[in-house]
Amino acid sequence: MEVIRMEHGAGGAAMQRLIKERIVRRLGGSGAEVPLEAMDDSAVVDGIILKSDSYTVKPIFFPGGDIGRLSVSGTVNDIAVIGGRPLALASGFIIEEGFPIQDFDRIVGSIAKTCSEADVFVVTGDTKVVERGGIDGIAINMSGIGVRSPALDSNLAEVRRRRALRSRWLLDSNLADGDAIIVSGTIGDHGIAIISCREGYGFESGISSDVAPLNKLVESLLEVGGIVSMKDPTRGGLSNALNEWSEKSNVGILIHEERIPIKEEVRAASEMLGIDPLDVGNEGKLVIGVVPEKAEEVLEELHRHELGRDAEIIGHATKGYEGVVMRTRVGGLRALPPPIGDPIPRIC
Repeated sequence: MEVIRMEHGAGGAAMQRLIKERIVRRLGGSGAEVPLEAMDDSAVVDGIILKSDSYTVKPIFFPGGDIGRLSVSGTVNDIAVIGGRPLALASGFIIEEGFPIQDFDRIVGSIAKTCSEADVFVVTGDTKVVERGGIDGIAINMSGIGVRSPALDSNLAEVRRRRALRSRWLLDSNLADGDAIIVSGTIGDHGIAIISCREGYGFESGISSDVAPLNKLVESLLEVGGIVSMKDPTRGGLSNALNEWSEKSNVGILIHEERIPIKEEVRAASEMLGIDPLDVGNEGKLVIGVVPEKAEEVLEELHRHELGRDAEIIGHATKGYEGVVMRTRVGGLRALPPPIGDPIPRIC
């Protein structure tokens, strides 16, 4: 008898198969402008962007954030990266009986603070309490709606001056030969922060989660123009995000290991744990596909912002390879397949 395993929710190849074979095949076909079967970060129906996400992070409080900040940031970011401006959120709390009221107040306060940063509001929701043991403390579903960013049309007009582009949104399938690949900052911070404090390895004091709402940063980047695709590399990390782009756009991607920004503390922790930081989830970073002529301008704009100060151009899309390929520090080439799942479970 087949059963659901942890890897089915870890953001990699196993989860993609589960979604395609068990969900999209049965529930797709809506005819939406960006429908379920596109498997992008959000959907678009009659010009309205819709996103729903659930958060089961363990522990619920971690260096740099908590489940409340995570729920707002993750939902807002998924609306922003498709080219949207988030407007409002709906929160759903599922709480275990016996959960401390003090902790609940702390989480709701964190949601309020993060909403203020992102200029969004929680306007409706639901609260359920289950018996002891029915859930591990608390889980949050955060859904959001948004509208088309005013800067998106001018951004796409800039793209179309340089090459053909049919899509009206920033989709995973928009990448084309020659497009530059930019990452907005150091990768692996969130996942390593989670596992370090969860397992008590002792290096957590030097590593903090990057969790943050990115919608204002995205708006400023769209004003520069030339952006064709954008993702927040959450579960499955940078490796999974790039492989999704490559598969959906039918183009290879070449990245350079030496250009990928990784904090030394994260690199050392990853080596100690035997995991690849490229497979580790992030909650405050962007991967951006840009027409080559605008790449340096987008990079300069990123460097003007606190959330983009460590941004780097790490590679480009190319018809010269299939899938994702990384040029290593010693000059060789290594295939970078999608991970089966994020090596760190329950990071979001």
